[in-house]
Amino acid sequence: MLRQSAFTGDRPLLKGALHCHTTRSDGKGTPEEVIRLHRSHGYDFMALTDHRKYNYENFAPDTGMLILPGMEMDRNLSGGFAGVHCFHTVALGRPKEENPYQQDQVFAPGTVRDQFEYQAVLDELHAARQLTIYCHPEWSNTPAREFDQLRGNFAMEIWNSGCALENDLDTNAAYWDELLMQGQRIWGAATDDGHGMEQHCLGWVRVNADRDVRSILSALERGAFYSSCGPEIYDFYVEDGVAVVECSPCAEITFRTGQYPGPRLHAADASLTRHTFRLPEGLRYVRVTMKDGQGRRAWSNPLFLQ
Repeated sequence: MLRQSAFTGDRPLLKGALHCHTTRSDGKGTPEEVIRLHRSHGYDFMALTDHRKYNYENFAPDTGMLILPGMEMDRNLSGGFAGVHCFHTVALGRPKEENPYQQDQVFAPGTVRDQFEYQAVLDELHAARQLTIYCHPEWSNTPAREFDQLRGNFAMEIWNSGCALENDLDTNAAYWDELLMQGQRIWGAATDDGHGMEQHCLGWVRVNADRDVRSILSALERGAFYSSCGPEIYDFYVEDGVAVVECSPCAEITFRTGQYPGPRLHAADASLTRHTFRLPEGLRYVRVTMKDGQGRRAWSNPLFLQ
């Protein structure tokens, strides 16, 4: 049996927000308001990732919220493109005693010509032991060919609530399979990128980790999590050549492989809690996505089969 690492062991999965904005940059809610809102929605941890401004601080310590150190880094793309054309990256870091960045450290904006020049920005973040997520590729107007050579990102955004609500973009894993089909091992993360308060608490990750910054970062890096806007995934594994998923009641469950159209199971009464798929020979990976009766999705991380 090959089981996705989010579903090994018996720890309850932690609910986390990896991309949030506050009045420390261009968000509408104060850090305290944003933290309290997430705590009221059952979150165990979150990162305040304001633009190019690093944060460790818990601005509402009485909530018990665990804060991941982090920020959002960005560069605009040059070249005469009329409109939005950029790279955005969430950086998540280790505790302060193991992290070279300072509280409230501000990083300069800039411009790069292409992904190869932006790689130097990522290299600096990785040298500082930051985990990085490639953000909202559709909103940034970067098709896969413009970011598929970036190296070192542990994940990319497959859902972004702000982009979904404002622009109907970045709603269902745009370009993820293109990278997976190349053989890249990159995980998928649902985030809010919340600026307005109504954009928070709509997309999250569920992480198989202890409630500790180091443990959560390690689990994220290993892909021991799944992403959701509502449905819960209870198990996902391959046994004897058959992929199996178990979940909360859903209206649709679909397997994705990047090589064959995967079977879609549908139930009008949103009663599906299990789906299986006998895998064709030679697949590189399989992942699963689902939709509940309200149209909200969840996504597993892939199982790599080779």
